[in-house]
Amino acid sequence: MKEKEVVYVVSDSVGETAELMVKAVASQFNGGEVEIDHVSYVEDVNDLENVIIASKCTNSIIAYTLVIPTLKDYLDNRSKEEGVMAIDLMNPLMEAFAKTFNKEPKREPRLIRKLDANYFRRVEAVEFAVKYDDGQDSRGIQRADIVLIGVSRTSKTPLSMYLAHKRYKVANVPLVPEVRPPDELFKVSKNKCVGLVITPDKLNEIRKQRLKNLGLSVAKYADLDRILEELEYAEKIMKRIGCPIINVSDKAVEETADLLLAMLKKRGVGYRE
Repeated sequence: MKEKEVVYVVSDSVGETAELMVKAVASQFNGGEVEIDHVSYVEDVNDLENVIIASKCTNSIIAYTLVIPTLKDYLDNRSKEEGVMAIDLMNPLMEAFAKTFNKEPKREPRLIRKLDANYFRRVEAVEFAVKYDDGQDSRGIQRADIVLIGVSRTSKTPLSMYLAHKRYKVANVPLVPEVRPPDELFKVSKNKCVGLVITPDKLNEIRKQRLKNLGLSVAKYADLDRILEELEYAEKIMKRIGCPIINVSDKAVEETADLLLAMLKKRGVGYRE
């Protein structure tokens, strides 16, 4: 079986420039069948170290657009140490600009977004929602405009993506009795945190359907006693934070979003329309 070919698109911004260049090059090889894995909004060397390790273990290339010198130097040096192919897509042209036009670059990420602030804010929000979905990285809690909390299957991810298209940066955190919530959750302003709840019967129905779709018939995940335990635990966390709570039992994502934004508007989080 042929090993899949992967290109890690690494950027301290959205990464659109790198993705377009990778696709243009890939189109010259067997129809452009290559997997593109985004690593956007790189902020420190830990983000880079993770992608270097992942690249070392796969048949892959790192294509990057990093304008912050310390991040670029780290990626260049570590990729050489690990024998990983890392291609700089931006700096050669930037250096040509500097030499030919006798100007120094600002070396600040995301400046291009000023060309179309609303469009790029939306793209940034979507990337943010993906990066900080399902409690993957607790750093997103402090950086988010809105933080959603709730048990599994309360529409946290769909709601996060819907709000992202309205240009809100949303992080969501699952509440599970066996897993201690991140400390950042109790430090965030309650004015931007929203709890999502659902009736036990409705959640039971949703989880049973989820298991059916996965080809599973029996699981504690859909057990009613387990659901009651989770909901009780989640309610305690929400009360501790003091955040508003929305019951999503019979609401479409759009309806929940409108209600959520109206609630947050009263608390000082304004609309971005």
